[in-house]
Amino acid sequence: MTERRPAGMGYESWLDKQIREGEQRGEFDDLPGRGKPLPDRGELRDADWWARSYLAREGGAMDALLPESLQLRKEVERLSDTVRDLPSERLVREHVSALNQRIAAWLRSPSGPHVRVGPVDADEVVEQWRAARHKPVPVQEPAAKAEKRRWWRRRPA
Repeated sequence: MTERRPAGMGYESWLDKQIREGEQRGEFDDLPGRGKPLPDRGELRDADWWARSYLAREGGAMDALLPESLQLRKEVERLSDTVRDLPSERLVREHVSALNQRIAAWLRSPSGPHVRVGPVDADEVVEQWRAARHKPVPVQEPAAKAEKRRWWRRRPA
């Protein structure tokens, strides 16, 4: 837009004129999405529509939009699945300790909806972790195979 809007012309009509002249010059021909409808046109959106679309586009978890109390509650519910693949009891206890610190910080100054969530017993989680670990399957030695005879020794003696 190199021109200024004339004093007597309305703003909307001046914009329409600028767009029409740009279309005639072909300035919009190589734009991406040309001829395609606008995404989500006409739909009602919630207040966080942009955050939801960003997380969906970037592959993030939608749980990140939840209030902290609900995030902590979900993390407590999924704790046994989370620690199942940890290789040592020390790492399990460290994970539970970090979660309990976050829960204690939230309990000191709660925000968002009040959801009943309390510290997790580390000993109970360790017991569940031990029970869920893959117990080594004893390897059975194959039965003694008959000695394979070479073709030249197959003749009866």
